[in-house]
Amino acid sequence: MSARVVVADDQSVVREGIVMLLGLLPGIDVVGAAKDGDEAVALVAEKAPDVVLMDLRMPRCDGVEATRRIRREHPGTQVVVLTTFDDDESLFSALRAGARGYLTKDAGGEEIAQAIVAVVAGEVGLSPDVQSRLLERVTAPAAEFVAPSASELPDGLTPREAEVLVHIADGLSNTEIARALHISRATVKTHINNLFAKTGARDRTGAVRYAYGRGLAHPPGTSVT
Repeated sequence: MSARVVVADDQSVVREGIVMLLGLLPGIDVVGAAKDGDEAVALVAEKAPDVVLMDLRMPRCDGVEATRRIRREHPGTQVVVLTTFDDDESLFSALRAGARGYLTKDAGGEEIAQAIVAVVAGEVGLSPDVQSRLLERVTAPAAEFVAPSASELPDGLTPREAEVLVHIADGLSNTEIARALHISRATVKTHINNLFAKTGARDRTGAVRYAYGRGLAHPPGTSVT
């Protein structure tokens, strides 16, 4: 039985190339192609594919949001990310959204096919590099957060807001932050809105840059002396 696949990529040349490549692979049946996340979600509703091969950076609705919607609304469809971006923020955002596979676009046809077969079988379809990074992330000792006093914090941040900011820099979702701090998600959102206003950050990426720049958090792999 063939795995039914939808391809989502905003670049027509890339999208058509992936469709052509998949068409040459045994056991894979491409049932649709989308140019953005909204089209991908609509195609999943229409075609009920086994897998969506998902780009991350797309207009209107990006791959992370599309993945989140697909996994929430159509849990029978799995998502394998296929992207040029291999940074930790892209990787962990996609996995938290529900992706079961993550490959970069230098992956060959055999590797893509293996990832599709794996996620259909209920396993994960991750490149060896991604698996190594996940293992490092899981086994790395967590740095204990020592809240400084309010007078030591920049821009009027409170100690709790600084703690939330550090968790954002660590890649935690609002739900994970709420669980770690034993507070509600609504309270987490309030702290995030407050720290965005105080730091001038427009999104989580800007907040992470702020945390790194002020020394409140450190990029993964950075030694702290």
